[in-house]
Amino acid sequence: MDVVEIEKSKDRFRLLLDTKGRFVLQRISVEEATWKLCRVTKVFFGPKGVPSIVTHDGRTIRYPDPETKVNDTIKVDIATGKPVPGGLSKFGLGTTILITKGNNAGRVGTMTHIEKHDGSFDICTIRDAKGHVFSTRLENVFILGETRSS
Repeated sequence: MDVVEIEKSKDRFRLLLDTKGRFVLQRISVEEATWKLCRVTKVFFGPKGVPSIVTHDGRTIRYPDPETKVNDTIKVDIATGKPVPGGLSKFGLGTTILITKGNNAGRVGTMTHIEKHDGSFDICTIRDAKGHVFSTRLENVFILGETRSS
């Protein structure tokens, strides 16, 4: 979900995965190039009780939205490194997701089921746009946003 900008040609791209797990560049607008999506990997209270979160790319953000939990996705302003107001996508059933690792890397679908396994890996079941159902580990899932009803 990183943003790449080429100054000479004034092109901006978002780095995504295709269905074979390869990096692809998606052309984006100037407004869209000011933010990126980050997956929350840790929520904790720091010194003096300051609430903080850690994202998948190593950012530590202090004073996040109080409703932010592990596995949620936040929209981060690239220039300031702070979350964009209203940019929180909650983790849960019915959300649109992207698979980032494993045999299903690059596939996009809707989360339909979560299996909790104590002492082992949690498993998510996903249904893609063609109706195919597949499963992957929870840590391979990246929330893109809420599912739109049509």
